[in-house]
Amino acid sequence: MLVILSNYSIGKTEVTQELWKAVMGDTPSYFSGENLPVEKVSWGDCQTFISKLNALTGQNFRLPTEAEWEYAARGGSKSRGYKYSGSNTIGDVAWYWDNCGSKTHPVGTKAPNELGIYDMSGNVWEWCSDWYGSYSSASQTNPKGPTSGSDLRVIRGGSWHISGARRFRVSDRGSYYPDCRPYYLGLRLAL
Repeated sequence: MLVILSNYSIGKTEVTQELWKAVMGDTPSYFSGENLPVEKVSWGDCQTFISKLNALTGQNFRLPTEAEWEYAARGGSKSRGYKYSGSNTIGDVAWYWDNCGSKTHPVGTKAPNELGIYDMSGNVWEWCSDWYGSYSSASQTNPKGPTSGSDLRVIRGGSWHISGARRFRVSDRGSYYPDCRPYYLGLRLAL
């Protein structure tokens, strides 16, 4: 299957509590710290945040599609084919159960991937814009996932709350109900 993506930008880090608070007035996060990733945000909360951020900045921020997220996590055109985002050694790039001390960590404190993007493996799961469903086997341009048939939204990247290394691979997919707000799920912006 061939996937073609138009030019886009994606956040160097997960959205921090500092940015969320600047836009929303407070943070819903379980863990507290300006440079920690915001968490305990539903998919709908993310849409409200993005709408307000766009009104403040005049930009057109959004959640990345699953295809955009994975391409960036793999290192884009600079990919070296790593299992995790930036390394074959999980501890180099990810905060996960075995090294996190049962909490999130400040963004950008592990090694970046080939594009200079941090925490695409570990710290917090990240919402994507897509509904969850099977991949199409046909070649696609800017795929956006299914338009119906699922009650779940795509999440990617794994989190501090998981110990199995497989869940942190750039190819691994997860899903969550869009109204859920677990303390291990946040977001990254795309533009």
